[in-house]
Amino acid sequence: MTKTYVVSGAASGIGAATTDLLRAQGHRVVTVDRADLGSDLGSAPAGEHVTADLGTPAGRRAAVAQVQALTDVVHGVVPAAGIAGMTGTDPALLMSVNYFGAVGLVRGLHPQLAAAGADGGAGVVFLASNSITGMPGWTVEAAAACLRDDEDEARAVAARGKAVMVYPASKAALAWWARREGVKPEWIGAGIRLNSIAPGKVTTAMTAEIDADPVFGPLQRDYPTAIGRDGRPDEIAAPIAFLLSDAASLMVGTCLYVDGGTDAILHPISPEGWAVGPVEI
Repeated sequence: MTKTYVVSGAASGIGAATTDLLRAQGHRVVTVDRADLGSDLGSAPAGEHVTADLGTPAGRRAAVAQVQALTDVVHGVVPAAGIAGMTGTDPALLMSVNYFGAVGLVRGLHPQLAAAGADGGAGVVFLASNSITGMPGWTVEAAAACLRDDEDEARAVAARGKAVMVYPASKAALAWWARREGVKPEWIGAGIRLNSIAPGKVTTAMTAEIDADPVFGPLQRDYPTAIGRDGRPDEIAAPIAFLLSDAASLMVGTCLYVDGGTDAILHPISPEGWAVGPVEI
């Protein structure tokens, strides 16, 4: 059965690899990115790309409206668009793109997802990160503001810190939102499964930029993995496609770590970093 999926951040990296894999499996993929993919669309049918900036509420509304104009049914969404926490990155913008851009796209497409859910099921896979447990001291208050749906507060909290500490907060908030909301009637009750995936270091244009960062580049080059190498985008796309598929029909609210064993090296018994302490969410 040919299904229709929506993938944001499709111009490169994990988003591009996921788009390629789903199309190779015979599915239709509507891509979303802030730029026109142009010739990078390859064999994609004309009119299957949406140009929008998910970093703003207006951009999110435009993205949703354009996707809805293309299809009445969406079997899955992979909001892969994101910004890395590098030196010089605006932490408030990072929060708007990484968290609110992803959640806004998924919420906006709820009617189309529910249409697929009523006819066999739909899936959403958020891009979290193993930095949730791998980086101590990140800005929990920013994640809590996200889960209160307060973008202004989340941006304000983020702006008081550094992007490197806001990045894990944005990714933790996605994993927590999928877990909290995924069990509710409006999602799983409508046949829509919410899950997330937590990659480690993956060779993409984003990690290449981090490698060049004067502060974080040296740290990233010492990044520990059990397999002794960085991941590839296709190695993340494959489990994303699985979580979207009917084979993952029992998985709801899961955060699946796909990081070459990094988190297991850092936390051999029990992952840390999930407790938010007294922060109200």
